[in-house]
This record gives sequence, structure tokens and C-alpha cells, in this order.
Amino acid sequence: MYKAIKVIVKGKVQGVGFRPFIYNLSKKYHLNGSVQNNFDRVVIIAEGEERLVKKMVDEIKKSPPKLAKINEINIHQIPLAHYKEFTIIPSVKNGRSIPWIPADAAICEKCLEEMNDPYNRRFHYPFINCTQCGPRYTIISRLPYDRSNTTMKEFTMCLDCEVEYEDPWNRRHHAQPICCSDCGPTLTLYNQGGKTLAENQSAITQTVDLIKKGKIVAIKGIGGFHLACDAYQEKVVDQLRLRKKRPQKPLAIMVKSIEVARNLCFISSQEENLLTSPEMPIVILKRKREGVVPPNISPGLSTIGVMLPYTPLHHLLFENHKLECIVMTSANPSGLPMLYSDDHLEHLQNICDNILTHNRKIDFPIDDSVVQCDAENAIFVRRARGFVPEPLKTTSNVDHIIALGGNQKNTFSVGKQNNIVMSPHVGNLENEEMIDSFEEQLHHYKEFLGVKEKYMAIDKHPLYASTSIATKLNRKIISIQHHHAHHVSCMEDNGLNEPCLGIILDGTGYGEDGNIWGFEFLYGDAKYFERLAHLKYTPLPGGERAVKEPWRNAVGMLLYYWPQEGKELCMELFPERLTEINMMEQMIVHQMNTPMAGTCGRLFDAVSAILGICSISTYEGEAAIKLSDYMNRTKLESTGKMYSFHLKTNTASQLQLDLSPMIYQIIQDKLQQQSIPAIIQKFHTTLVSCCVQMILKLLRNRPELNRTVVLSGGSFQNVFLAREIQKGLQKEGFNVYTHRQVPCHDGGLSLGQIIIAAHQL
Repeated sequence: MYKAIKVIVKGKVQGVGFRPFIYNLSKKYHLNGSVQNNFDRVVIIAEGEERLVKKMVDEIKKSPPKLAKINEINIHQIPLAHYKEFTIIPSVKNGRSIPWIPADAAICEKCLEEMNDPYNRRFHYPFINCTQCGPRYTIISRLPYDRSNTTMKEFTMCLDCEVEYEDPWNRRHHAQPICCSDCGPTLTLYNQGGKTLAENQSAITQTVDLIKKGKIVAIKGIGGFHLACDAYQEKVVDQLRLRKKRPQKPLAIMVKSIEVARNLCFISSQEENLLTSPEMPIVILKRKREGVVPPNISPGLSTIGVMLPYTPLHHLLFENHKLECIVMTSANPSGLPMLYSDDHLEHLQNICDNILTHNRKIDFPIDDSVVQCDAENAIFVRRARGFVPEPLKTTSNVDHIIALGGNQKNTFSVGKQNNIVMSPHVGNLENEEMIDSFEEQLHHYKEFLGVKEKYMAIDKHPLYASTSIATKLNRKIISIQHHHAHHVSCMEDNGLNEPCLGIILDGTGYGEDGNIWGFEFLYGDAKYFERLAHLKYTPLPGGERAVKEPWRNAVGMLLYYWPQEGKELCMELFPERLTEINMMEQMIVHQMNTPMAGTCGRLFDAVSAILGICSISTYEGEAAIKLSDYMNRTKLESTGKMYSFHLKTNTASQLQLDLSPMIYQIIQDKLQQQSIPAIIQKFHTTLVSCCVQMILKLLRNRPELNRTVVLSGGSFQNVFLAREIQKGLQKEGFNVYTHRQVPCHDGGLSLGQIIIAAHQL
């Protein structure tokens, strides 16, 4: 019996070889009809024997292309039209639901084999790609995803590529970036003055020689320029740090193969899966002590960010065995937007010796994604290349709402119907250049998605850049408390709707009482929240300066807790700071430029400074990162030892965590020259215990509260804290959730903001 159906497939179905896949199924099952892309779906008409039509649908559901992700399949029986054949028909731009913009994908095995085959016409061609790999997001100007809507429209296909593109049996059938050395992009190597040194294969060979000789080369990739140098040469790494103005922040490395990565680092099976996935992110790995990578790659840390070659060009750089491990860090000067256009070459000339670029335009810059693993969980540190811009489905009506995120590690979120599209990592909105970059990307997303926002959700902090951006756009503004957004971000990340408890540990967030929050115990959902408990406030002498100089946190705490003895302890711990300590004492007494703060980030800063680990931060979170890294270095002993703390009730009938006994005991241990790793382990164990004890005490006071807890905020990048607090609460019968698809830090803030805004409307 013959049957005709119309199949509408929504999800990640553009730029993943979906139409050729359907065409091949039509031949396999002897079906006639058509397949077509449009703005937000693929539409299939299939006519044939009923059992064969059913087999085709089953195979679409069970075995779609590797890069595809099907969200929804709708099947409708339609009258027979008696098609004579099966065809791929031109795309149309219509449809109201969310368009799924394909992400960039690392080179696939088949393309890699062809590139290394001397008899293949794409031998050593650095822009080889197919329907299963290559640039997508970074080259798309508009949707639907057709070559004419990408930056590849500037390259006219040669006859050979055109034959492959039109052949439904070829794996490059309708591969939009298809090209070869006769018709595609080319490479050029320049010296520092802008003079052409070489092109194409010769440019690659000379680049390898330059890197081997200790030169720093800017290399244009899929999403922007990287700075590359030989990671084994300590002096050139120092030179790169000097030029990039990045004295301490870890640098990522790219290694030739998984075997090289294993020689340098310990790698679990999950970490290996991430390293070799189509997204190929940077994975934070524990380095082996006998490794040959110099310590200045990640100063003061036991870990290193590692990635494998993910573009054809990267593989060609390692091809002749001269290089094994290179630094690959974004080329922008610290704190400025990514450099991705040839218009930016003059900015690169000050920080590199040579520039290897190509003439395929990047429409959308994007940074490398960064993940770390804790047992079976992958944790996003930076959600970008390969993972963006995958829409997140929600039960909330977020249509026409845009959330602008925070000032640090910024991302924004755009709502369309019941889908949220989060931007990639933008960065810190601390200067005009970063704000311009933010506004440009936001405009691009609105155009892509066809969204004209009616409402803008922003952080309540009056001095955040998002406030002035939203005001300038003259939209209806919804201000949202920072930690409430963190709480709801983790709820949404786990599909939770019922009110629940939240432990929010982070660095800085504007509090509703005018103080700085960041060690919060909340209860609520997207509609409302209660602050049930928090860390006791202590002064931050100098405000923002105290964030960049952690020793000031410590001095502020000591002078506040013990005015007389505290000053003596300050002078013993920081003898070179006597004049400043006297000045800060007066600032605290007279409450001059000394906001009150109770945050986990500032607590870590203070302890890091007290223990002599980091007194001045050269990058965001440095003191806390270096302190918590000690928990990775040695096998932890379950001693059960803890410092003292108090849980008290304040005037607002909230519970308050007083950690002054712990601070005092840590100082005594330090002055008595106790083992620093032992002090740090005891400090971490105390924080875990006080969080668990606080939740238990809150439930004793309020037994009607839901026993579900979400953990959010930047301090939960500390794997030990997240794991042990989760385990401790689970032992007490709580359901505990951590982040899965978005970062726990401010990179996930816009997700919480957009959901809260939807419920406030």
C-alpha cells in the first residue's frame, strides 16, 4: 500500500548534512518526494510503500547525522501527489519558531584522511571540509544556511567542487563551505611590517620554522586570531606574556595528538572523550610533574588547559614532526575584544613577530570553549566554540525578552517563544571597546533570530554597563538581583520549577541592602526569593581596589574583627604594608570608601593572602584559583579536622555565618608554620561543613521548605567545594543540583535573568 507523509524536523538540522542524509534514505527505501531547508526546520515529503516510509522515519529518529540534534519531529499524512523522483529543493526563509544556527565543528576523520593523501586533490589543503565538519557559525551572515548567506559566497566554486556539491551521493553534497585549492581561501604569511613572506603551503612550512626558532606568530583560525609559540621554550612564553600583558593568567596549549597530551597530563576517559569530540574544547587537565611544559604556561597551578588540533591548518602545523606542543591563546591584548578581521592586522603587529592569515572572512568571532571534569560531570568554564549557539528549550514564555547578563564573563540571552539562545562568552564589559563588541554581537543575534525585544532584563547593580546599554536602547527594563539570577539559572539548567533552596557562592553581587553579597542561602523560584542566611559582612577597604589586592581583604577582616590584636596580626603578616595598614584603619573607622561585603570570593582572597599564596591578583579570581589548586596537588586525607565557626541570628531574623574563629585559627597555624596544604584542606572542609550545617539548621527552623538545593555562583568552579557540599547534603537526604549546560559563574547569569523576567511580566 502506497502512502504519502510530510515530516517536519526541528532542531540542529542545518549545516549538518541533513538534506543529503534524507536524499540517501529516499534511495535506500525507494521513496519519491522532496526535502527542503527553511528558516527554522527541514521539511520532507516522502511517498512510497507504507512499510518503507515507516523505516525511513525510524532511521531519521534513531541514526541522524553525527552533528545533528533533533528536538522535534512532526509527521502528517497527506494526499499522494505521485512524485516521479526525490529531489532537494531550494531553501526558503519563512517560519516563526527558533532557527537553529549550526556550530563550528572540528575536522572529521574522512577529511583528515583526504588531506593527508598525496593522491587526493585536496592534499594539504588547509580549508578542507564537508557536511560533517568545518566552519558554520563564524561564517554565517544570515539564515537559512546556504552558501549565498555565508562569507564563502565570495569564492566561486570550481567545476570539480560544483559536481561534488550537486551530487546527492557525495558527502559534500550541499556542504556550504565546500572548496579546494583551485577555488577556495588562501593563506598568506606576513612579517611584522606587513610584507608578504610566503603563501599557502610555503606559508605553513615557514610558520613552523619561525615558531621553532622562538618567534611568536599570530594565526587566523575559525573564530579569530591566536598567538602561537613553542610551548617548550620558556623564554618565548615569557616574551608572549610581556607583549600580551598577561603576567600570570594560564595559557592554553595545543598538542599534536592525544598521545602527546597523555605524556604531559593525566587524562580520564571522559576527558579524552571531550578532547576528541566534534566540539574539541580546551580541557583543563592535571599536569604530570615530569612533564616538559615549563611552569610559566600556568604559573602556580597544577593544571593546564589542553586542546587538540581542530582545523585542517592546525594539523598541517604539526605535520612535519618539528612541533609537538604550542601555546594557542587568543591574540587580543588583555581586556580587549577578540581580533578576527584583517582590519585588525595593525593591532597584531605590536604583539607578534609574524602573521599567518587567510582570506575567508569571519562574520562572527568566537573564542575557544573551556571545560573541566569532575568524575562523570563536565563543567563549563567558558561556553563558546562548538557549543554555541545551541538553543535551550524552556517552559517559560521568554518571547521578545533579552537578558544582558553581568559585567564579568558576560553572556547575553535572547528569547524567542519558548527558546533561549545564549551568546558565546563575550568577556568583561570594563571598557568602551568591550561594550562596542557586546552591542555588535547583540545586534547580530537579534537580526539572526528575528527578535525585536520588548523587555530587557539587567543586573540590579547601578554601575554595570548593562544598565547604560538598556537605558540607551529605551526598552522596558526589569532589574534582577544578582544571586536570584544565579539561583534560577541553576534551576533552569536542571529543569526545576518548584521553589527550592540555593547555596550561591561567588565573588561580588549587588545586594538589596546596599552591601556586597556573595555567600548566600536563598529560597525561592523565578517568581520570588527569600534570603534566609548569609556570611557576616566585613569591610573592603578601597572597594574595587581590594578585589585586585587580596591582602586588603585580609586586613579589612582582621581590623574589623579584632581592632587591637588584629592590627598586630596585620603587621606580622604584611610587614611591608605598615603605612597602608594605618591608612586602612582610619578608612574603616570613618567608613570612607569601605563597602561592607560578605562573599565567598573575598573570603578566598583573604585566606590566600594570609597564607602568602597571592597578595595581588593579576587576573580575575587569581588568589582563589591558586588557593583551591592546592586541593588538586596531593591525595586528600579524610582527617575530619575543621576550624571553628558560628551560626547566629541577625537583626533581620536571618541566620548569619561568622567565620572569624576560623580566620583566627588559620593565622595561628600559619604563624606556627603548620603545613600550608594541611591548612588549605582544613579550610575547605570547614566551608563544606558550614554550608551543610546551615542548610540543616534552616530546615529545622522551617521544616516546610522543599528539600531540593541548587548550587550556583563562580566559587563552585572549585570542584572540591561543589562535589563535597553535594555529597554532604545528599547524605542528609537532600536532592542537590549543579550546573550542566551553562557555567556556574556569571557566564550563566543571563539564563537566570531571562527566566525571572518572563515570570515577572
